[in-house]
Amino acid sequence: MFAWLSSWPVLRQIRERKDGTGLEAMSEKTRAMHARIDDAQVARSICPYCGVGCGQLIFHKEGKLVSIEGDPESPISQGNLCPKGAASYQLLTHSRRETKMKYRAPRSKEWTEIPLERAMDLVAERVWDSRKRTFVHEQDGVSINHTTAICHLGGATLDNEENYLIKKLFTGGLGMVCVSNQARI
Repeated sequence: MFAWLSSWPVLRQIRERKDGTGLEAMSEKTRAMHARIDDAQVARSICPYCGVGCGQLIFHKEGKLVSIEGDPESPISQGNLCPKGAASYQLLTHSRRETKMKYRAPRSKEWTEIPLERAMDLVAERVWDSRKRTFVHEQDGVSINHTTAICHLGGATLDNEENYLIKKLFTGGLGMVCVSNQARI
C-alpha cells in the first residue's frame, strides 16, 4: 500500500516541492505511453485541396496510414493546415469513403460499379470522340489544327515538369487550346 502511495504524483509533487507542471506530475502509466507516430516512417507530401500547396507529413507503419500532420519545414504553411488539410487523414480512412468506380449510364436512374480500367476507357473514348467531332484542321485557308471542345484544368499540386508534359500532350498531341492550372485561378 505504501509503495502505491509513494508513486502517486500528488505525493511526489509535495515531497519534491514541485508545482505539478513538469515530469513529477506524470504517473508511470503516462511515462510508458508513446505517440502513435514514434516508430512510424514519414513521407513528405503536399495537401491535395487548394492551390496554396501546404506541406504535409504522412506517417505510416507497415503499409498502413497512421497520421497526417502539417510539415513545419514547409516554407508555405510552416506546419499549419486549414480544416480541409487537417482532415486529410479522415478523407483516406473514413469507413464510408467511396473506393469503387461508379457509372450511371445515359438516362439511367441507378449507379453501377465498374472496374477502374473500364472507367478509364470510357473517359478516353469520350475525349477522343469529342476531339474527332470538333477538331478544326483549317479555317479561312489557315491551318490551325485545334479543338475548343475539350479543356484541361490542372491541379495546384502539379510541379513545373508535370505541367510541361501536360501542356505538350494536350496542346501538341490532342490539339487542345484551353489548358490552364488551378494555381492561376
